[in-house]
Amino acid sequence: MKRSGVILLLVLGAVFSVAAPALADGAQLGGDLHVAQSLGDRELTVVIRRAAEVPGPVHVDVVTHAGTPPGELTLTARAAGARTSTTKVVLGATPGFHSGVVHVDRPGPWELAVDEASIPFVVPAIVPSPWENATYGGFIAAGVFLFAALVLAVLGMPGLALVPTGGVVASVAVAVTAALLAPSIPPVPAPGTQLDPTYESVLDPYQRTSIVDFSRPPVNLVPRMDGSDLVLDLTDGSSGRPVDDLLVHDNAFIHLVVVSPAGNLRHLHPVRTGPGEYRARLSGAEQGTHALAAEIARRGGGVQLLRSSIDVTGGAPAPSADGKADVAMDIREAGRPSTITARFGESDLQPWLGMLGHMIVVGPVTDSPVKAPIWAHVHSMIPPVPGMPGQPDESVAAYGPDVPFTYSFPLPGRYLVWIQVERDYSIVTVPKVVDVPAAKGVATK
Repeated sequence: MKRSGVILLLVLGAVFSVAAPALADGAQLGGDLHVAQSLGDRELTVVIRRAAEVPGPVHVDVVTHAGTPPGELTLTARAAGARTSTTKVVLGATPGFHSGVVHVDRPGPWELAVDEASIPFVVPAIVPSPWENATYGGFIAAGVFLFAALVLAVLGMPGLALVPTGGVVASVAVAVTAALLAPSIPPVPAPGTQLDPTYESVLDPYQRTSIVDFSRPPVNLVPRMDGSDLVLDLTDGSSGRPVDDLLVHDNAFIHLVVVSPAGNLRHLHPVRTGPGEYRARLSGAEQGTHALAAEIARRGGGVQLLRSSIDVTGGAPAPSADGKADVAMDIREAGRPSTITARFGESDLQPWLGMLGHMIVVGPVTDSPVKAPIWAHVHSMIPPVPGMPGQPDESVAAYGPDVPFTYSFPLPGRYLVWIQVERDYSIVTVPKVVDVPAAKGVATK
């Protein structure tokens, strides 16, 4: 019995060393959060680094772009029932990364206030999964049963020792089964993505203490002007209550496209100033009706494109600072994939909003962009580059020079197209006009 017990103990040690499960689901939650913010006259990217431990520091990087005025930002981390932490970040005249540190003392939902803007984020808790508990619990139980069997065998009661020996076998079977099946079991939805983040759901996401309705209704968008600020009021299409469950989608809560009567583009990222309220500055906007398209992602409601318009009292159209690039276009008839490739000369482009490039499409346009039936936001993905990180941030300037896009224009006619990339912390915008022919045999009006 002693010899068999020793052998069983060695087997347990070997299985435990090779069959240990992956990190707990809670340890995988979070990650760095990149949020573009059109804060007043500043176009920023706020990077909230993942909290390594709680309580502990949260490092925040504020990325400024060319033309951002220098100054000072106040960062404040706050949560219900938690201690507030505040720091200052000085923005220099040179664009790039500017760092600050705030502290968190508990996991759960938090907000980072950046001056008047507010960014919700989740501080994850390290929560073991049921499968991890079953694996380690089974090995611990096997060790206890093995000790009991050895004691009974030493005391000269081999018959009774068979009972804990059976417990050893059962415990090892449970542990090994849980360890082998754990990688194939889908993880529980993370609080803050599919589940509403609460203090309780972050500490124990497996209890599903706050399950969303996964068919949340569409969002209503009501724009209004407040001085030179464009304010977006978002309400639930069913209840009429303010919508405060937007997710960070492609590094922003809202991708707002504003097209002026003269056809000039603004690609903004309104800041959250309250539940269901977002705003962005429209300095120097020309007079007339501006077309709006807001791309959002709602927790439990998917990605939505909201359309509207706003009347602005302003001045004459401002001259646009168009970027330079050689654009090759292979435009096919409506309904078939077309290819547009912008060539920027050097391989020094930076990722912007998590992508190599963006292409805004509006059309067909006859007299006013407001009446255009088609609005699209097309991406050029970051290509994998040996030696480069899989998800590079704006500090990496090593991409391009070609930025390709593929898009199927659904209707024939004239489209307004803008290609956008980042270089030297400056957003380069290249406008183009694209004429799309009708498919053969299809009559046009």
